[in-house]
Amino acid sequence: MRALAGSVRGTGRAVVGVVWAFLVLVLWLWGGGAPGGAAGSSAPTTGDMAAVGRPPGVPMPAAHPPLTGARPQRVAVPALGISAPVVVRGLDARGAIDPPSYAAADRVGWYGAGARPGEPGAALFVGHVDTDTRPAVFYDLSTVRPGERIEVTDEDGRTTVFTVDDVRVLDRDRFDARLVYGPREAGRAELRLITCGGVFDRASGSYTANVVVSAYLTGAA
Repeated sequence: MRALAGSVRGTGRAVVGVVWAFLVLVLWLWGGGAPGGAAGSSAPTTGDMAAVGRPPGVPMPAAHPPLTGARPQRVAVPALGISAPVVVRGLDARGAIDPPSYAAADRVGWYGAGARPGEPGAALFVGHVDTDTRPAVFYDLSTVRPGERIEVTDEDGRTTVFTVDDVRVLDRDRFDARLVYGPREAGRAELRLITCGGVFDRASGSYTANVVVSAYLTGAA
């Protein structure tokens, strides 16, 4: 699995302008196979999952006002049993977000030049779905459901709580960068968890889609 997006600059802690077109290209590259990647493993269940939008008629918590963000240290998705350390990642030579190494596939990468969790905009987190030998941190990501919690603990010991808004499995040729990288509501603090999805195509050495979990800030402790 390749890493996420490139050329995401911190202007207003949001992605703007012509960057969108570049992000589409980079996410396509993200699905490309990497040496030591998923070629030896079977496709995860994400490959057969449909997108799950916000349930109609189900009340969702009110958004919490944005906060002063701090560097994240750990991300948890209690419903999936995920509790993983966060490592700060930058851009690789191609301008894509450099993921954690396959040797650290139990860690989640946060794009450090973007929004911090709790700030206005969308904080971007990426993780591997698998390696050539085993499932990785975000293997079950597509099974999370709207209304479930994502918790981010930061370097100040604060935990920000995000509520999942929707879950989408996006084919690479139908990827909408504005939907993924832009906040759904202006001024709201949001979060994205992203990994590879679809099925692993051995011929091309890549996954056919990306799993994108969108969430918004609903509390802090």
